[in-house]
Amino acid sequence: MAGSSFFALIDDIASILDDVSLMTKVAAKKTAGVLGDDLALNAQQVAGVNADRELPVVWAVAKGSLKNKAILVPAALAISAFAPWAVTPLLMLGGAFLCFEGFEKLAHRFLPHDDDHDEKAEDHREVPAAGADRDAYEQDKIKGAIRTDFVLSAEIIAITLGTVADASIQQQITVLVGIALIMTAGVYGAVAGIVKLDDGGLYLLRTGGDGWLGTLRQGVGRAILRAAPVMMKSLTVIGTVAMFMVGGGILTHGIPAVHHWIADAAAPLAALPAVGGVLSAIAPALLDAVFGVIAGAVVLLVVEAVKRVLKMFGKN
Repeated sequence: MAGSSFFALIDDIASILDDVSLMTKVAAKKTAGVLGDDLALNAQQVAGVNADRELPVVWAVAKGSLKNKAILVPAALAISAFAPWAVTPLLMLGGAFLCFEGFEKLAHRFLPHDDDHDEKAEDHREVPAAGADRDAYEQDKIKGAIRTDFVLSAEIIAITLGTVADASIQQQITVLVGIALIMTAGVYGAVAGIVKLDDGGLYLLRTGGDGWLGTLRQGVGRAILRAAPVMMKSLTVIGTVAMFMVGGGILTHGIPAVHHWIADAAAPLAALPAVGGVLSAIAPALLDAVFGVIAGAVVLLVVEAVKRVLKMFGKN
């Protein structure tokens, strides 16, 4: 009897772990779209730091990210416990923010702005050589990166909470904490690798040596040095596209009529020969992205209109 109870307990634990594993995978898949932007932004935040200080700065930002999630995870659990009705509106707000942020990037890239000169001056300001100014510069970098991380971490936690909203409190805690740790380790591990990528290429180039092996090392070093800036630009583009896909997907899932229309529009594509299965799988994500672009444009117009009204009242 005791033996059967023990094995039943083991079976229950295994079942719970399977459920947690499945929910973690689903949450990771849904939040992966935010990571491209998170990765690109954080890699850019540490640009300009001395080579020997890059990893300490990344580590400082990673610790700040963990503190951010230590605040966000309990807050998310409290919302789930005491105001579960707020999960969907918060997700919608998060999705709208992602679309707004993505469209704002496009607007600043392709449309002229009065503050472009100030932004460029800020981006290209002189990096201090050493001493107290250098320390202050690093601290500003770290604080800016941690602020950026807080916003993106809030999106990740909100999306995860929406995935596990119907699960038990134990499963919610396990999945949220697991996602927080996995995403932090993944993002800042990758950031550390990216910021040191050019150093690795330079090392191979300088220590190539003689013979075919030396030539190979130098060739790999040159390739890495050429690929590093391209990778950074690619991450920025991928991150922006992902913001529209993720943000648009959140919004369309929160608006049943739009969600059903996208599903109905993509369904006939499955009947196409050869490429039907691929197109039917890709089409919803692309339509979500299109909806995200439209939503981002609308939110940006509203924000700019509010800014103009406030400026008018401020002058008066």
